[in-house]
Amino acid sequence: MRALIQRVKEASVTVDGAVIGEIGVGLLILVCAMEGDDPAKSAALAAKISKLRIFTDEAGKMNRSLVDFGGAALIVSQFTLAADTSRGNRPGFSQAAKPDVGRALYEQFIRDIDALGIPTATGSFGADMAVSLINDGPVTIWLDV
Repeated sequence: MRALIQRVKEASVTVDGAVIGEIGVGLLILVCAMEGDDPAKSAALAAKISKLRIFTDEAGKMNRSLVDFGGAALIVSQFTLAADTSRGNRPGFSQAAKPDVGRALYEQFIRDIDALGIPTATGSFGADMAVSLINDGPVTIWLDV
């Protein structure tokens, strides 16, 4: 699985003019299931994200995890993270999991994050979403598991 995470002061996702998910301080997690991914990869990605020490401690050093900090996660499906731009100017997305598998793994990832005690909000799989955020830092990290 692949994720792009951004440390945020706040973030929200809107579909058809209505906010369907929002968080305060925490992580915006854009997630993509790749061809060949399975629930074990979802669990591994959730565990990795929950333990990343990217929040500042009292000394101002990035030394606290999302769990340590008590922040929330806004999880948004984004198959375009699978973009292959190696040939020409039009990205290909054949490395992304098929939609039914992608949806199942996205929903599994949400459950995996929630099971770690992290408050979650979500986007809507396959919807045309508008994502808003105030990036904190900025801190943006790309993860593949």
